[in-house]
Amino acid sequence: MDSEDAQTGFGATFGGIEKYRQAGEITAQALEYGKSIIKKGSSMVDTLDKIEQKVLDLGGKLAFPAQISCNHIAAHYCPDDGDKTIFSDQLVCLDVGVHVDGFIGDSAVTVDLSGKYADLVKAAQEALDNALKIIKPGIALSEIGKAIQHTINSYGFAPVRNLSGHGLGQYQIHTKPNIPNFDNKDHTKIEKGMVFAIEPFASTGAGIVQDSGIATVFELENKKPVRNMITRQVLKEIESYNGLPFTIRWLTRKFGVKAKYALKEMEQLGMLHPHPPLADKDKGMISQAEHSVLIDNDSNVVVLTKN
Repeated sequence: MDSEDAQTGFGATFGGIEKYRQAGEITAQALEYGKSIIKKGSSMVDTLDKIEQKVLDLGGKLAFPAQISCNHIAAHYCPDDGDKTIFSDQLVCLDVGVHVDGFIGDSAVTVDLSGKYADLVKAAQEALDNALKIIKPGIALSEIGKAIQHTINSYGFAPVRNLSGHGLGQYQIHTKPNIPNFDNKDHTKIEKGMVFAIEPFASTGAGIVQDSGIATVFELENKKPVRNMITRQVLKEIESYNGLPFTIRWLTRKFGVKAKYALKEMEQLGMLHPHPPLADKDKGMISQAEHSVLIDNDSNVVVLTKN
């Protein structure tokens, strides 16, 4: 894929397709493994470490930090090293991203440790399944959103309207097209060559998320010269992620607590884009389901992250 393709969510070249497939297969295996080890009494940090190591063992690299968002948190929760959170009765959204040479697979699943939210979990999963059934070249984005919204509403829940699916480009986790979770009247059509993630969220609350808490996930946005030696070392490590998101935990394990001071300096210089946790504004419980999809040149719909 050339750089123009990478920025628009098209990945129709043969080499790109093969690498998307590889990334999708690894993502599916890592997600299934992660789902199997989310158990009451387990440590959240240890669970995330094992999932990320699984990705590496399978031959992939992390497209973003594996994330576990619980209860009313929809996305972007990633604990610091030393976090003591233990699974008990949470509703757990696990989101895993893998890349092979920058070609990305992105998938998510919800695990209900409480036993209280079976319908909420089913609503997001069925919304994803119903969206996959209608996807083809020529279908409007709003039709996909309409199918997701109708399914989630049929269970008595609200789709999260300000989160969406997204195109996947080379070293680009969020590109065009944006796949809505409701009928947003967008008549843009799905085309051959598109690669994107479909990502329904179902909420018992408002169906609108907002920033909540301190960001531990960042992207390098504007590289600038820095003088501090530790900051330069941390910046060099961040550059090795090729613009993809990273988490503080990765850096403190390599550089110690000084990494946090380096990140603060970079933030002050406007170098970083933070991704704070996103929570339902009415603290409604949230479930998530996600697959990555490729529309190949023969108009076949390939679900890249399905086992």
